Amino acid sequence: MDTSRFPLGPHIAFWLPTTVLTAALAIKLPGILKLWKDPLLRAVGGLLALACAIFVFAAPPTIAWTNRVTGVRNISAPLVYSLITAFSGACLLLLIAWRNGVSDRSATTRRATRWVVTAYSGVIVALWVLFALADVEVERLRDLDTYYATTPFMREEIVLYLLAHTVACLITATLIRNWIRTGDLDVWLRGGLKLLGAGYATNLLFAAAKLSAVVARWTGHDLDWLSTHLAPPVVCVSAILIAAGFVFPYAGQYLHRRWHTRIAHWRLRPLYVLMRTGTGGRVPFRLRATPELRLTRRETFIRDALLNLARHIDEDLGRRAYDAAIGLGRDADRAKPLARAVTIQAAIESRRRSQERDAGSPPHSPDMEDLLEGIEAVSRALRHTDDIRAVRERATAAAESVPAT
Repeated sequence: MDTSRFPLGPHIAFWLPTTVLTAALAIKLPGILKLWKDPLLRAVGGLLALACAIFVFAAPPTIAWTNRVTGVRNISAPLVYSLITAFSGACLLLLIAWRNGVSDRSATTRRATRWVVTAYSGVIVALWVLFALADVEVERLRDLDTYYATTPFMREEIVLYLLAHTVACLITATLIRNWIRTGDLDVWLRGGLKLLGAGYATNLLFAAAKLSAVVARWTGHDLDWLSTHLAPPVVCVSAILIAAGFVFPYAGQYLHRRWHTRIAHWRLRPLYVLMRTGTGGRVPFRLRATPELRLTRRETFIRDALLNLARHIDEDLGRRAYDAAIGLGRDADRAKPLARAVTIQAAIESRRRSQERDAGSPPHSPDMEDLLEGIEAVSRALRHTDDIRAVRERATAAAESVPAT
């Protein structure tokens, strides 16, 4: 058989998904440890660890090592088959819990859970019984499925694990497809489910390749390449898709939150710089501060600085600036932050003048709630210096045109 058509070598097809699955587990591990009481997170971690174990123990070097250490030829076969069967059942259990919620104690959910546990536990026991009854004296590292496809008891064992795996993949892929169609999913969960669905669908191709090679042996044909050369890279792709499917919602939501945190921090920079210039203070720098902590500190600094400016806030100027912004064609959503920006700039100037005169402004307490809540909009408005200049000039002109009483 010419194997040059298959670019993934046999060892790469085992160690690559092991690496990917380990990386996925490492990404999930901090969240699992932090929220250890969450059964779904623990289940996902266990599932990824189980998938890693499958590829580790199915690799030819590990098969040879296991057979040598135990002293039993081909004992890796029931071990790997049991891991695959356990993984198949665990996928079904996880999806049932994930879809219905771990708090669901309905009769249907309990019945489905019992069915999966009973059926797949029974399959694992049967795999070891059949192996004990089979005659497998010739060690096979890569082609055991096809080599023993016609051997009594071993033949039944091979078919049993493949059928159990196929049924689990079919049910899981169907449940995922139906879940995706519900329409009440966020973009990250939907993307993760699509990757999972693709992974389990690809797993069906793996099972089809294995079964086809086995059936070909029964009919006297040789399609061993399907099992030996096609199935490993196919299951490699499947494992990568499944790992990505479990990680995508978590990583996507995490990166989404980080991105919005950094954007919010960046948007507050103009107002932060203005407050820092006007008050002489600044947020203390911490090298290891998280983006969330830096954002909180910047927001706190700005709000504290605004409260210190409260006595210098000219509410009449704010109303004139708002009317000026409306007169310049700005809608209410843009006029309000522009007016607030003009008011803050004027307050800083007023504070500076009062300090130079060594005299305090008459105390008053304007309503600061709206201003404190709208700091991001004000900060964005500060980037439009031409608009602020135009609004301020028009507001000043309006003040000068009012006759003195």
